Formats: sequence, C-alpha cells, structure tokens
Amino acid sequence: MPPDITLRTLVGAAIVPHLDAIAALRIAVFRDWPYLYDGDVGYEREYLRAYADCPRSVVVLAVDGERVVGASTGLPLAEDGAEFQVPFHARGIDPARVFYCGESVLLPAYRGRGIGHAFFDAREAHARALGGFDWIAFAAVDRAADDPRRPPGHRGNEAFWTRRGYVRQPGMTMRLRWNEVGVGELEHALTFWLRPLEAA
Repeated sequence: MPPDITLRTLVGAAIVPHLDAIAALRIAVFRDWPYLYDGDVGYEREYLRAYADCPRSVVVLAVDGERVVGASTGLPLAEDGAEFQVPFHARGIDPARVFYCGESVLLPAYRGRGIGHAFFDAREAHARALGGFDWIAFAAVDRAADDPRRPPGHRGNEAFWTRRGYVRQPGMTMRLRWNEVGVGELEHALTFWLRPLEAA
C-alpha cells in the first residue's frame, strides 16, 4: 500500500456516515467506460442502503488524508437482491454459500499502486472471518469488443481478476437497468466471475 493511503474497513451501519462519499465515487468512476453510468444520487443512496442495513456487509475505504478516494463493497449474496441470486440458483449453487463483492471504485490518480489488490484482500478476509462461504464472486458488465465507444488503448481488468484466481462464468449472467450517458435507461448484461473461498 502507498504510505499516503489509509484503508478503513467498516461493517454494516458503520458505513452510514460515508454514504455520500461512496455515492459520489460510484457516480464519478462508473461514468467512464465500460459502465457509462449516468449516475443519480437518490438511486445511489437507495442502492448503498442495502450495505448499511446488512450487519455482515463490508465497505473498505481508501483515504488520502480525510478524502475518500476509493471504496470497495461486499455482502453475503443471500442478503442482496433476487436478481443477483438467480444465476446461482440456475447453476445449482446455493446463494447462502456465496459472498458477493459489489464493486471497487478508485479515482484514476490512485490506480496502479496496489490499492485494488488491497480491496480484494480485505473483502476476502472479511468473508473468511464470517465463515460459511464456499465461493466469492463479483459481476462485470459485458461490452462488445468492437463497441466504438471503447477508448483507444483501453486495458480492462480481466488479467488482474484472473491473477487473483477468479474465473469468468459464461452463462451466469444477470440483467440490470441503469441510465447510460447520452442514451437513457437501458438493460445491461453482467456476467459473474467466481473463485473458491478457501478457509481462514
């Protein structure tokens, strides 16, 4: 970890004072490729409330001084929305045995400094400490390789995720709606990545 960055791991209701900061980060980071999310603070507060209301959730903040520059979330999949659980039921995986990593958002100036690994380390450690999980998972939006909006030279996170042991699961896809920049509300496909969660 860079010496100027502090990680703070918060559980459940402890995230409430930071909801606006996390919402602002999600809106800023997800506006870029590949999500192209035209964010709304009201929606963000409602979305993040699921983490605040779940006593087994985790939020890891990256803080520079007193400024929140990154955030990473997770909670037991069984305590997330039904649309997140459907692909697991279809695959014969009990959602109660899965810990779900919601997102990692980090301002561009702080990328490439090991914070992404620290986010995963903290969430995986939290899931192990809770116990009872066989799998850890996240979902990433699907975009066509030839989408003209892809920035030149864009490098995705697939190699990073693969190095951490996560494997994309074709067919384990859910569909979520959000407002896309310059387009409006659309349905988007997101495919899950999984890895076994070894015991502590």
